[in-house]
Amino acid sequence: MRIYGPALLALLIPCSVATSQLRVASPDGRNVVMIDTHEGKLYYMVQRDGRPLLTPSMLGFEFRGAPPLRDGLRIVDSSRSTFDTTWTQPWGEVSRIRDHHNELKVSVAETGPPDRKFTVAVRAFNDGVAFRYEFPTQASLADFEITDELTEFAMADNARAWWIASNRPRLDRSEQLWSEGPVSTLDSVQTPLTMETRTGKTFVVIHEANLVDYARMNIRGPRMDNRTLHADLAPYADGVKVRGHTPFVTPWRTIQIADKVTELSPSVIGLNLNPPSVIPNTEWIKPMKYVGIWWGMHINTMTWSSGPKHGATTANTRRYIDFAAANGFGGVLVEGWNIGWDGDWIQNRNAFSFTQPYPDYDLVALARYAQSKGVKLIVHNETSGGIENYERQMDSAFALYQSLGLDAIKSGYVTDTITGGHSHWGQRMVQHYRLVIEKAAQHHIMLDAHEPIHDTGERRTYPNMMSREGARGQEYNAWGGEGGNPPEHETILFFTRLLDGPMDFTPGIFDILRTKTGPARTNEDARVRTTLAKQLALYVVIYSPLQMAADLPENYVNQPALQFIKDVAVDWDTSRVLDGKIGDYVIVARKQKSSPQWFIGAITDEEARTFNVPLTFLDRGERYSADIYADGPGANWLTNPLPVAISHRMVTRNSVLHIALAPGGGQAIRIQPVQVESRSRRAP
Repeated sequence: MRIYGPALLALLIPCSVATSQLRVASPDGRNVVMIDTHEGKLYYMVQRDGRPLLTPSMLGFEFRGAPPLRDGLRIVDSSRSTFDTTWTQPWGEVSRIRDHHNELKVSVAETGPPDRKFTVAVRAFNDGVAFRYEFPTQASLADFEITDELTEFAMADNARAWWIASNRPRLDRSEQLWSEGPVSTLDSVQTPLTMETRTGKTFVVIHEANLVDYARMNIRGPRMDNRTLHADLAPYADGVKVRGHTPFVTPWRTIQIADKVTELSPSVIGLNLNPPSVIPNTEWIKPMKYVGIWWGMHINTMTWSSGPKHGATTANTRRYIDFAAANGFGGVLVEGWNIGWDGDWIQNRNAFSFTQPYPDYDLVALARYAQSKGVKLIVHNETSGGIENYERQMDSAFALYQSLGLDAIKSGYVTDTITGGHSHWGQRMVQHYRLVIEKAAQHHIMLDAHEPIHDTGERRTYPNMMSREGARGQEYNAWGGEGGNPPEHETILFFTRLLDGPMDFTPGIFDILRTKTGPARTNEDARVRTTLAKQLALYVVIYSPLQMAADLPENYVNQPALQFIKDVAVDWDTSRVLDGKIGDYVIVARKQKSSPQWFIGAITDEEARTFNVPLTFLDRGERYSADIYADGPGANWLTNPLPVAISHRMVTRNSVLHIALAPGGGQAIRIQPVQVESRSRRAP
């Protein structure tokens, strides 16, 4: 445990006593950030309601070919400002977001050569705090190479943490199961890093915002003491973390703070730390539900590569288009359509063409056919990490897609390192992802990135950046050797990965036991580890503006539960977490954008649970009809996952819904005003 001397402990003393200390408080006064120096080093600390949340934590950098920017530092100036505005998202978990914060800018300089200077900008919000480094133009720090960012997060409490590692196999895909334990046990982990203090009265989430031209930040665990975490940047192959030239700003380091776990979502602090949209007209950006030629590859009924089981054929795609049109889905994803999938496509990353289809796939004719049906093709661009190959073709490919009216791309980066041995999460990849977003925006194309860098709020600046993967999705349930996703998986995702932004989880598998592609699966085999009702509830719980009905079309035939997927919204005015516990259960209510309809999703882990949910969020004086899709009699994710009980009842804001969840189960509910429900039943 770190031992602080008397002088450093002065950082813990209120500003009225330690007069050299600079501090900034959130508008409600509960969150306070303090900045001070001690023996030439710069530190910050964070308090919540007057109690230390982060104890003195060092700031600074190490460089290649230059002294560390760590010692001999002094505060030379400061300035303050207050900001309060409300802005509207074109799509999201909430439609309007208030950005209310107080800002402190602290100018820092070295006391001697090389006389470098920088500013620490701190913003204090009611839901957390954030800071970043800003380097002005200066002769003593023109071109630079950062070898380490020395930012610390010294936790005052040995909090309980939920994490996935950043130093294990498949480390660059974020596709691991979550672990939990005290902060003192952390090694090298990814963000968002969610923590609960031992009192259970405060939740803290460390992440970053506005990652533009920098390396992704992971978190390195304690060294000599048991609670101090360290920023850990993804490297180039030569060990350098960031190359740059002043003027230069780093991403924001964010510390979200909440009293209750239910207050963590929806998280907006990262959005408020990104610049406003640079896309003047966003009418072409449209959230939607889609189906696709995808699940068949994972259960081995189709292949990405050419051959007798090739999934991306003209005939098969027409079948999916017809299904989408008949059921009101807006898009059809087609994977394996383009040349490059034959052989070892991960190693042959430069073989992909992003304009040339296989001979049995007529891209132009299919785009025209889809348009005639009111459906859009979603283009798949797998790169296998061959980003130079992708960048060479990007202009011509995106121009082709735009000319065909194709306005959505699902990209893929199935690799652990990119060309040259650089990290999948390093500065080069950050620059690449931003280039793709910008190019796509120029061609009016929406993006859904798989194997991505984590979301840092860039969807505010570029709202065509719709969704991404960045965690274990549904496909792991198709791979027996991978062990599948256990029933608690999604209840952890909600309070961890989902705090940074939308996730393309791909719910909606109805053939849970895979009986239509072979004998029924057991717990040890490749199968989905939920009930069917939970698959429906995930459409509400796991937010994405692009939501897939992931199963094969034939598995939805004569399934009454499909109606919920057809009805559920993908764009929201309001989102409220009604109840939840990390790793155990989540209940979420969302109000559809520009509509009086509400949807509720409730999920649990392997335990059966019951809840009484008041509907006080509904409007006064209104009568509503609730369509309830619940776990049926005897439902159990392991032994009997398929029963779904569909019922209807009248409710008002005074009603209390009794929600019963089977082991590994869920419940999905649509609530609409009676007059709206009546009109929808009269519609042809």
